[in-house]
Amino acid sequence: MPSTTVYNQAGEALEQLELSEQVFGVTPNMAVLHQVVTAQLVNRRQGNASTKTRGEVSGGNKKPYRQKGTGNARQGSTRAPQFRHGGTVFGPRPHPYHQDVPKKMRRLAIRSVLSDKVANESLIVVDNLSLEQPRTRDMLEILNKLPIGDDADQDAQPGRVLMMLPQRDENIVLSIRNVPTAKVQHVCSINVIELLKHDYVVMPVQTVRWLELVFGEGLSAEEASRKVAEELDEKQGSVEIEMTGEEDLAETETVSAIDEDALATSTSATGTPTETADAGEEDSAETETEAETKTKTVSESESESEIAEEGTRGDH
Repeated sequence: MPSTTVYNQAGEALEQLELSEQVFGVTPNMAVLHQVVTAQLVNRRQGNASTKTRGEVSGGNKKPYRQKGTGNARQGSTRAPQFRHGGTVFGPRPHPYHQDVPKKMRRLAIRSVLSDKVANESLIVVDNLSLEQPRTRDMLEILNKLPIGDDADQDAQPGRVLMMLPQRDENIVLSIRNVPTAKVQHVCSINVIELLKHDYVVMPVQTVRWLELVFGEGLSAEEASRKVAEELDEKQGSVEIEMTGEEDLAETETVSAIDEDALATSTSATGTPTETADAGEEDSAETETEAETKTKTVSESESESEIAEEGTRGDH
């Protein structure tokens, strides 16, 4: 199964991405490629080239001179092809140049070119392709960091680069339009001519997925775009959930640390729980002793008062 390296915008290799065998691993069919390229080139022609014959050129209604006696060849009009300002013989006439190519042949040609790009390591896949603001310098830095061109020959000019995006990004479009050796287009506009004309093809992982859905599973462009967008939304949602979980965990750890600090502070101010319990027991014991002492004192005073009353009664 074919595979390629996934890079980030800094040019660092992240992982190996396995590609579909049906799309990126076929044997190039040169005959189909030639037919598709020829059809695409001739279909660009408008077919409106036209010339005028001697019957359509203005003028020349009068015989230039008499038939005999002049010594010249006989002529009936000055708009004959041999005369200046005369008509054109067998000139182009408006007609269509259109050639129809079956859908299966067009898709086979595109799969052949993509497979050739992968085999020659001319397909560069990045994890994400985006810019915060349109700036040509930032785009040039990204292109210089990616493995484009011959690294052994520093003086060699970088090859032509074609960027294929799963959806339009205005910052990318504005940043790359001043780069003469680079071009950006939507993946729905993929065609054999552009793939062959450019030396390297740069695309994010979502574009690879779109190509596999369309040229591998046979989905339409609209269905593939919708499915890729849904998968991208699910991925972003899972990333947000993970980030939220990490934030909640961090908050929980922070709260636990705060609680531990508060407990340590209160413990240092009031003593340990054991010391506090011992102190409470001592206080309760002292309280009970005082209560017993007061009870004894009251009972003694009551006894003395009773003895005094009895003595007074005996005197009487």
